[in-house]
Amino acid sequence: MKGVIYTHYGLPDVLQIGEIKKPVPKENEVLVKIHATTVNRTDNATVKAIPFFARIITGFFKPKCQTSGSEFSGDVEAVGENVLSLKVGDKVFGFQDLFARAHAQYLAIKAENVISMPDGLSYEQAAAGTEGLHYALNFINKVKIEKGQSVLVYGASGAIGSAAVQLLKFNGVKVTAVCGTKNLALIKSLGADKVIDYTQEDFTKDEHKYHYVLDAVGKVSFFQTKHMLLPGGVYISSDLGFMAQNLFLPVITPILKSFLDNKKTVSPFPKDIPASLKLKKTMIEATKFTAVIDKSYPLEEIVDAFRYVEKGHKIGNVVVNVSHTDAGLS
Repeated sequence: MKGVIYTHYGLPDVLQIGEIKKPVPKENEVLVKIHATTVNRTDNATVKAIPFFARIITGFFKPKCQTSGSEFSGDVEAVGENVLSLKVGDKVFGFQDLFARAHAQYLAIKAENVISMPDGLSYEQAAAGTEGLHYALNFINKVKIEKGQSVLVYGASGAIGSAAVQLLKFNGVKVTAVCGTKNLALIKSLGADKVIDYTQEDFTKDEHKYHYVLDAVGKVSFFQTKHMLLPGGVYISSDLGFMAQNLFLPVITPILKSFLDNKKTVSPFPKDIPASLKLKKTMIEATKFTAVIDKSYPLEEIVDAFRYVEKGHKIGNVVVNVSHTDAGLS
């Protein structure tokens, strides 16, 4: 079968399309014939081995898993003997943040990381947005979200940010979203109550106070936004921040709570992918979630897709369509 191969870490040029062995599902896995996948921040960081200490997991000198890709959609082609939740022919989508190997024509993956697609959903829509919603959900699960609270989402037009806006509105939260001029209407259409154009005004001068600030792109800090938080408010980031400060501040800010008006930062470690998949399906079926898709590429142009994502300006998700019509490919 055809798939992406990279034998060492680096920029997108390390990626090549080549022939790799078609996987055979284990007893608790399913074999998925992939129709659509994505290139996201997880994939980009994994291929570049960023942060450096991630190599402890991914391989210190070279990647343990030499096919990239973390989210996908397609058809179940085979099931392991212990799999009862899915059957051959089911249309499915799924996600695995490490070692998924989704940038290929076929993928063998644990059945718990796969779920059936809602009726009428396209493969592109099914593949996109899972990673963003998974991270957004795990951010929100670190705090006590309640109906009527106010949350500011910085970087609302990205995969995580656009998912967070929809998820927060699904939970009855008042959302102020920060994005660029060209995305104002889009983010408003996703349900944001207020949208701030960061190219026209300094969002940190917003006089409203928030229960939570979610930096969905890792470009601001707790210290830049703590004055925007209500007493007891929480800052959450999708990135480690300058000098990996977001690893240490969750420990330091509670100690200094008397000086910080009980404001703090937390550092979520994403888990429970099955719960995220179920939530995405539920929200789609309730017409409360739409994956924002910026661009689509064929698998043969995946290097270009990575280059585009690496620029850091994508809107929502970048989809990769996987063809199975090439002559001679199994």
